[in-house]
Amino acid sequence: MSVTFGILGPVVAWDRDGGLIGLKGPRHRAVLARLIVARGRVVPVTRLVEDLWVEPPAGGVGAVRTFVSALRRAVEPQRPPRTPAHLLVTEGPGYALRADHGAVDGWRFEQALADAATLSPQEALPRLADALECWRGPAFADFSEERWARTEISRLGELRLHAVERQGAARLALGDAAQAVADLDAHVAEHPWREEGWRLLALALYRAGRQGDALAVLRRARRLLIDQLGVEPGTVLRRLEADILAQENHLEPALEPSDAAEHVWADAAADYDRTVAHGARARLESTVGLLRDLAVTGGGGLEVARRHRSAAITAAEGLGDVELTARVIGAYDVPAIWTRVDDPQHALSVVAAAERTLKALQPGEHEAARARLLATIALESRGTRSARGLQAAQQAEQIARRLDDPALLTFALNGVFMQTFHRAGLSPRRDRTGAELIALSERHGLITYQILGHLIRIQSRSALMDFSGAEGHAAAVDRLAERNELPLASVFTQWFRASRLAATGPAAAAEAAYQAAATQLDGVGMPGLERGLLPLALLCLRVQNGRPAQTDERTDWGPHEPWAMPLVLLARGTRVEAVTRLRGLPDPPPGLLFEALWCLVARAAIAVSDRATMVRAVSALSPAAEELGGAASGLLTVGPVSRHLNELATALRNTQ
Repeated sequence: MSVTFGILGPVVAWDRDGGLIGLKGPRHRAVLARLIVARGRVVPVTRLVEDLWVEPPAGGVGAVRTFVSALRRAVEPQRPPRTPAHLLVTEGPGYALRADHGAVDGWRFEQALADAATLSPQEALPRLADALECWRGPAFADFSEERWARTEISRLGELRLHAVERQGAARLALGDAAQAVADLDAHVAEHPWREEGWRLLALALYRAGRQGDALAVLRRARRLLIDQLGVEPGTVLRRLEADILAQENHLEPALEPSDAAEHVWADAAADYDRTVAHGARARLESTVGLLRDLAVTGGGGLEVARRHRSAAITAAEGLGDVELTARVIGAYDVPAIWTRVDDPQHALSVVAAAERTLKALQPGEHEAARARLLATIALESRGTRSARGLQAAQQAEQIARRLDDPALLTFALNGVFMQTFHRAGLSPRRDRTGAELIALSERHGLITYQILGHLIRIQSRSALMDFSGAEGHAAAVDRLAERNELPLASVFTQWFRASRLAATGPAAAAEAAYQAAATQLDGVGMPGLERGLLPLALLCLRVQNGRPAQTDERTDWGPHEPWAMPLVLLARGTRVEAVTRLRGLPDPPPGLLFEALWCLVARAAIAVSDRATMVRAVSALSPAAEELGGAASGLLTVGPVSRHLNELATALRNTQ
């Protein structure tokens, strides 16, 4: 290899003997860097001009050609005059760099990282060390502000951090906890937002016999994440802290797969990495398939899948292939049952990417991909008042029915379900959607959507006070979940049984059932469901039984706080503040808790004779007069809506 190129630091080129090649000025290096970013694809001259200058000069095209000529002389000094270039070639409307895969340090780094994934920890460790030694500074260090370099800089930087963590994991697997501690301590100090780094460091300290230090590190991680990002640690870190306190056996190293299934997985993964070329676009699509499975496994799988999904979408868009991007976005058809998104910023970014991709698809083509993008928009817009979400759901359903594609239709129906919360009283409509999902999924073996259909019917039958029917669907969910190793589903059936007890049994037993169900939420990776749910369920139980709200100021009401607090304030005796809260209270967000939150507001409004709020509550709740308030969630209830409407009617007559 006569010339090699360096991008893991300032952009440079080396000759056969390792000497630096003079690349002249910054724009010469910028042209070279831009062509490396293109990875062998042709970059039109006009695009190079746009990328090199904020305001391109009149002679920009000629200047670029001059830069290319100078670069050719530098990297191929022995090439005879007027003979074709072999490295920096002219093709069509522009130029391309035809370098071997090993000719660019960044590409070698990626390959070494991919190779290490197929090796045992002992074999992987030296490969990872060599890969990390390629770095001389930040990638494309002299072009960090250039728009065309940002995606690649970000991608390579993320891979480097991943390599450091992989190196730490390999050291842990080999029993070298002390060296892992040294490397990982520096890593988290420089990158305090890397939860995987904190996890590995705490685990390394624990294996080094430093349990106290491991717990201290996890607490330091929590403080830094809150201070720097304003977020609590994820479920993985929270679970590790609990496991360390309990000295769980699984924290000890396990080097090799122990059963046939594990060997099959390891062999297949290794063969995939060897067979599918590094950088092949098929890898992105395969990744989304893995993430889809990961999201329904329980534990931290959903949270991890969400993070990697964002990276996959960014990578797909960065390749400039709209059809690939459509497939990557639309392939993540993970069934969704909860109407509040777990990560609103993630949801917004997915919707934005889906909308961009829809606009870029050729009209009249790729109808299945278009439907999947629309269904994605409908799902990720749930819990908002976006008219676009409802429109997207309807369009996705129309296309799916026209194409007669069962898998596509189940995905679209999930979007339809999520967009049937724009008013109260729509449980019968959702019940029909759930029934169609079950029938369709049973015919075509779509297990996860079969479970979704049963979960929807648990909710709708509960709202319609058919607990016997709901229990039949809960039993079906439990059977399917156990048979197919889908533990997340059982979280919902346990909560359903607690809510059934709240509606039909003694309050003390229901409260104990709620407390037990809440323990199943920790670590499931659904903060949009978990946060504030237990105190809300207990508040609804107290209201249903005519008891005042509890007033513990440490209670975390999560997203439900605005609609719970008026009753809490009344229980504390702060009536004036409760009245003020009610007067400025927005409508509850559309979703499974819509009726429950309105019933709580209604009870507070009656208590303070807030006529305006009572009128709003009557208008919102009247369509659900035949339903059990809050039971549409399948998680809690605040009693029959009709009872609350009757009390509102009486209070309104008394305040005339």
